[in-house]
Amino acid sequence: MTKTILNSLFDLILPRFCEGCKTKLAHFEEYLCSSCSATLEIAEEKRIIDEFKRKFSEDLIISDFNSAFVFHNESAIQKLIHSLKYEQNFLIGKYLGVRTYELLRDKIKNWHADLIIPIPLHHLRKAERGFNQSKEIAKGVSSKLNIKVNDKVVRRKRFTKTQTKFSLEERKVNIDGAFCVTNKKKIKGKKIILIDDVITTGATTKECAKMLLENGAAKVYALSVALAD
Repeated sequence: MTKTILNSLFDLILPRFCEGCKTKLAHFEEYLCSSCSATLEIAEEKRIIDEFKRKFSEDLIISDFNSAFVFHNESAIQKLIHSLKYEQNFLIGKYLGVRTYELLRDKIKNWHADLIIPIPLHHLRKAERGFNQSKEIAKGVSSKLNIKVNDKVVRRKRFTKTQTKFSLEERKVNIDGAFCVTNKKKIKGKKIILIDDVITTGATTKECAKMLLENGAAKVYALSVALAD
């Protein structure tokens, strides 16, 4: 029995609703209706190049970077990520990971990565949320790329305040020294894809990648569902 038929049967009992506009989903739709899905702003190649130059090129830490969508407040992508992070709809994570892979398939494959690592949450925040949203996204990418996810090799050793309202310099200070590598053997000589839900300034991504490189990783690539200003 196909997934579409199963959705049709389940929808008779427990209808599913669009995360963007709350209308009832058709049997062939997942998480977003066709109208809301059409509003998703795909990150264009020029935007990615400009963002890489602005956020990553000077430090020589991130070898390459890509994001699938552009994040705006009240947009469909914002509502999906909010539902994932704060409403415990963790299955949205795999959905977003798969969509990110499908949009960026060729570039991700060309990285020839050996390992996928999600940006870790501090254990207190993970306990509060119940899961790490970046790990759920990483599972979606992994399911298509057939590269293992390891969420144990990097640990967030220091609790940090949310980066949302900090300036660039404040973000750097806030995240400095927040990560540590727990098993150098697992990353030595490896090309790693570091995954997050949204990349804004890139401060968190760079700090985590720096720890990986200092502990023997060959290269670190940054991948996110969305990017924001």
